[in-house]
Amino acid sequence: MASYGTMQRPSTTSTSTLPTTTHPHEPKDTTRKTRNDFKLLFPFNIPATPEAAAVRIIRNLGYFRLYYILFIWTILFITLLPKRKVSLIFLVAMTAVTCLYLVLLRVVPNSVVLHKIIDRRLVLALLAIVTMVELILTRAALHLFLTLGCGTPVVLVHAVLRVRDDLFVEEEACAAGELVPLRTTSEPKLSDAV
Repeated sequence: MASYGTMQRPSTTSTSTLPTTTHPHEPKDTTRKTRNDFKLLFPFNIPATPEAAAVRIIRNLGYFRLYYILFIWTILFITLLPKRKVSLIFLVAMTAVTCLYLVLLRVVPNSVVLHKIIDRRLVLALLAIVTMVELILTRAALHLFLTLGCGTPVVLVHAVLRVRDDLFVEEEACAAGELVPLRTTSEPKLSDAV
């Protein structure tokens, strides 16, 4: 039984001898065992198989999609800043339209038209296509394609190597070699539904 917060004195009948030299940085009690329970978690890991890499890419693109879009948008914004003022204005305007649409989705959560008839992914894809066409028409295509060409590999490398820090089962428990999330007690089991 461990007693935390108290020091145990070595017994006087022990045969171990204490070192004769006392250095100020050396521990005085050499018989005490050290416990190394500290586990260093590293958020990046190489996937075991190509299938695990594909699963990790899909999961991380879904989880970090806003950060990836902001990363690409920031690079595009910075490249357009020095010479392409009109393209920059179009980019900011389309960003404002996209943000207003997303706010409208939040403000009117019970709208059948906004949530059931018009798919959110379709509207966001159309806004992205219109933004790309505007950038091409304002002669900023080179900036757009260079940004996408340089930013996409960085995003994909991050998506492959990043391991989410949720609760996970060990790698041996998963068939594909990828970590799987633990079930919570609030989730219904398949046997409960039958």
